[in-house]
Amino acid sequence: MRINLPTWLTLFRVALLPVMVLVFYLPFRGHNITAAIVFILAAVTDWFDGYLARRLNMTSAFGAFLDPVADKLMVAVTLFLLVESHRDGWSSVVMAVTAAVIVGREISVSALREWMAELGKRATVKVAFVGKLKTAMQMVALVVLIVQHEKEAKLLSLYNIGEWLLVVAGALTIWSGLHYLAAAWPYLREDARAARPE
Repeated sequence: MRINLPTWLTLFRVALLPVMVLVFYLPFRGHNITAAIVFILAAVTDWFDGYLARRLNMTSAFGAFLDPVADKLMVAVTLFLLVESHRDGWSSVVMAVTAAVIVGREISVSALREWMAELGKRATVKVAFVGKLKTAMQMVALVVLIVQHEKEAKLLSLYNIGEWLLVVAGALTIWSGLHYLAAAWPYLREDARAARPE
């Protein structure tokens, strides 16, 4: 199996995850900014590898499998870092619940797409605009929260903005998940009828 350029970029994105985790915890001045830059670099490769794959017609089965895995790992790892670093009052509860909603939705939609692919209906649950909006909101929120995860008093309002953006992303996550479920529902009902004994 030959690995093409877009897939190398996806592998590079996966390799950036332990780097981000390490930088997130290292006690040097500006480590939060550095961690945010690593996250942004990973997010840029997410867009760029897809662009190259389409533009240069360099799609592959391995790349198609790895790309969504890398995306979900990037988001899940970052959310876990942020939840672990916020342990004060209602703020930590909001962060934990929102992270659980986002990760839970990603797992559910991935399972739904896999099941629909087995039926040959994967295009029915292709990425919709609300899903793209959710992703954009989520990425901005995560960058803001990484930068401000130590909640410095002078930038507390920035942290609050990041929190609210993540909550909005969580709401969009639920909305987009329901959108995909509604698209797949006729096939789910049909499968249930086929499985029902006479």
